[in-house]
Amino acid sequence: MRLPTISLKCSLCVLSIALFALLLILSIWSLFICVLDVELSELLQVDSAHLEVFRISRLPRLLAILCTGTGMSVAGLIMQQLCMNKFVSPTTGATISSAQFGILLALLFLPNSTLWGRAVFSFVFAVLGTWIFVWFIQRIQFKDVVMVPLVGIMFGNVIGGITNYLAYKYEMTQALSTWLVGHFSMVLRGRYEIVWLTVPLVVLAFLFANHFNIVGMGKDFSQNLGVPYNFVLFLGLTIAAMITASVVVVVGSISYIGLIVPNLVAMFKGDKIRGTLIDTALFGALFVLVCDMVGRMVIFPYELPIELIVGIIGSVLFVALLLYRLRHGRKAVRLNRKEGGVA
Repeated sequence: MRLPTISLKCSLCVLSIALFALLLILSIWSLFICVLDVELSELLQVDSAHLEVFRISRLPRLLAILCTGTGMSVAGLIMQQLCMNKFVSPTTGATISSAQFGILLALLFLPNSTLWGRAVFSFVFAVLGTWIFVWFIQRIQFKDVVMVPLVGIMFGNVIGGITNYLAYKYEMTQALSTWLVGHFSMVLRGRYEIVWLTVPLVVLAFLFANHFNIVGMGKDFSQNLGVPYNFVLFLGLTIAAMITASVVVVVGSISYIGLIVPNLVAMFKGDKIRGTLIDTALFGALFVLVCDMVGRMVIFPYELPIELIVGIIGSVLFVALLLYRLRHGRKAVRLNRKEGGVA
């Protein structure tokens, strides 16, 4: 009876290794997808202008892509576990809208602020917006699988409406447009380093992964096991909100990553955060990298915003996931066919 279990674990390990290998190969390939053709031999020259282009633009862009995919996927995974709903994410939880609202207030009240100053505003309002959203859903009597994300979408639209109104009133629409649509074309050395905050936040999420699992089972269950429910809940939400805000400040709004990636990984590896977090991070980075490469190659030498590519792919996958969850619930797909197609 242990052979199928060992075989399943080996299959999952092979899947993780394959994700990492594919991510590594595509990362190297993406460095050479650009209008300016660069030969590998030119990069070996210390004083080469092409090497300087790599250092200033291409390498920071690749690192920003990897941090964005990893961070947004993990943020979505945390929010789904804590809210006990597979359709909650920074997009459907009003976190992205709140971060954009914070950036607008920074532009209004501190127009000469640096990127770090705007990031502080974004952090504060992203955390507050996420906390308010969870406060709303905790007071919903019937927490339907679709009702919870609908509340988040409506709340996010309210915040987005206020943001757009203030932007039009004070003629800040053009200044705010950079953060309304996600793109990596403006990522350069010296103005993307904030996104590195996702790395320690993801590590912190991994350390508290077991606590997030327990809190996701309910308040009474957590208290019976001696886990401080409110502390762990707000810690997890704060981690997710800060990851989202750091990405929005540098890249802009990118939807669906935190919604789709954790669901796809959970269909094969289950709902335990510690067991799925690494694969979620790898697949999230791979997903964003592939979408960015597609955006650069579709109308080469021009470039499509990654928000557009992720939105097209994400909307289709979102509908498919919705239909799957309504039909099968939270059942996972078995890799071992002898134990059944769906478990």
